[in-house]
Amino acid sequence: MQKLLLLAEKDNVLTCTTAIKKGESLNCAGAAITAISDVPVYHKVANAFVSAGSEVYKYGEVIGIASADIHPGEHVHVHNLEAARGRGDRGCSNARSQS
Repeated sequence: MQKLLLLAEKDNVLTCTTAIKKGESLNCAGAAITAISDVPVYHKVANAFVSAGSEVYKYGEVIGIASADIHPGEHVHVHNLEAARGRGDRGCSNARSQS
């Protein structure tokens, strides 16, 4: 069973199909990473470095803004990701205009 899913080429996070333990070696879509933290099933793990303030992509879409630097193999969740969708005070590159 594949432990990680890359849902779109543009994504900088992978979705875990099983719980991942810190130190576990992982391979997905030709990338090899080592988990630097435990990651619960169905949560996200970074497959690339994302600097604080940068957009985080899943499904090929922006799902939020990194609130801290995120390193490959790190759990991506509310502790280091801030929602950008549905906020009137912060735009993001995929925001739809309202008519």
